[in-house]
Amino acid sequence: MSKCDFGLIGLAVMGQNLVLNAESKGFSVAVYNRTEKVTSDFLRKHKEKSIVGAKNLEDFVLALEHPRIIQVMVKAGSVVDAVIEQLIPLLDEGDLIIDGGNSLYTDTVRRENYCKSKNIRYLGAGVSGGEEGALKGPSIMPSGEQSSWELVQPIFEAMSAKVDGEPCVTYIGKGGSGHFVKMVHNGIEYGDMQLICETYNLLKAAGLKNAELSKIFNEWNSGELESYLIQITSKIFSHKDVLSSNDLIDIILDKAGQKGTGRWTALSAIENSIPLPTIASSVESRILSSMRDDRKCASKILSGPDAWTINLGNTDLKTFITMVKDSLFASKIISYAQGLSLISIVGKQQNWNLNLAGIAKIWRGGCIIRARFLSDISDAFRKNPELSNLMIDSVFASILKNCQSNLRAVVSLGVLNGIPIPALSASLSYYDSFRSERLPANLLQAQRDFFGAHGYERLDAEEGKLFHTENWPSLVE
Repeated sequence: MSKCDFGLIGLAVMGQNLVLNAESKGFSVAVYNRTEKVTSDFLRKHKEKSIVGAKNLEDFVLALEHPRIIQVMVKAGSVVDAVIEQLIPLLDEGDLIIDGGNSLYTDTVRRENYCKSKNIRYLGAGVSGGEEGALKGPSIMPSGEQSSWELVQPIFEAMSAKVDGEPCVTYIGKGGSGHFVKMVHNGIEYGDMQLICETYNLLKAAGLKNAELSKIFNEWNSGELESYLIQITSKIFSHKDVLSSNDLIDIILDKAGQKGTGRWTALSAIENSIPLPTIASSVESRILSSMRDDRKCASKILSGPDAWTINLGNTDLKTFITMVKDSLFASKIISYAQGLSLISIVGKQQNWNLNLAGIAKIWRGGCIIRARFLSDISDAFRKNPELSNLMIDSVFASILKNCQSNLRAVVSLGVLNGIPIPALSASLSYYDSFRSERLPANLLQAQRDFFGAHGYERLDAEEGKLFHTENWPSLVE
């Protein structure tokens, strides 16, 4: 009996769809799941396919061709470590373990070093695209040793999404860079989703019905805002609830969940002193949404404008819709700029030698944040690999110049009418702070020196030289 080309552990929906994807591209696949019934049910549904099931890890490993290529699709954290510990005694030198889950990148570094000590290859591979992407073609972000990538490259290139005939997978770099890039991808996804939600809230407050919102988002998806998230948002607004026949969007509880990657992105930004306000505010917005009982109580006590209506003044509805569209587009660019800056700076600190043009390119298809303007982002970093911030690229600087007045007007209307717009306002504040040659941090430094003798630099002295004022005014009369 011939042995399988590829093995996968963990048959939740993502794992099952990746198996079907690989098999459809001509690869034979061995599968194992801790719960044997899951494996048997999966095999029964797909008995005509080149898939071999195993009842235990020993049989699973024996079913694979040398060197063995095994992708692990289990919950991030200690479960991954447990699977690795179970696998290593069964493997031979040069076999490859791939973690395809949403693992924290520092865990990936630790696991790769551990596997190396056992003469086992290891890759961390972020996989984006959800259930549909896993089946039809995801975006894949692998990292580790180049030779390990080359071992699985034919399989991943075949499985990945394709844009203009190019696979949406590339070797990201060494260490945990693949999972780091996937983490930031998810952080950008958080920002994207929150910005769309705030846009929805503004348009709904202006009196638009769900059917009208569906049409508007569908129209936006045919222009510069074209993206997977805009497309599915249009579909959501037109979907009816099977239980009540009402619009499903109006039945869903306003309490958001999260799996941690957005929070990891925000924490990583803080740890590396990199501003990430749009993405951070989107994480905080999900947390605040979960405090529903507190919000219900506060809504009866705290005063302010009615957040369900918006007074447009002399602005007609059609103009307002255009203003909101421009605000969303500008804020999306600003949010991507923050995430890509985080990738660039941490990549340099870690000596990962990251190719931001290539990363943006593989995000054009398969992944959740796939969007038309990612081609322009890729072009910006191809033209200037040392681009410090996406916003200062000439193409994106021009877009922001044209859209910023509408973003300012929309943020103002939101604030004046009591409509929460944390991500839109954070995007505008980041833009204004980044373009400011002088910020009020001089006062902050004076305060720090006043109470803690921390020192400050001076405009009329060489950079880096610290001064301290001994004779600050006394607070004692």
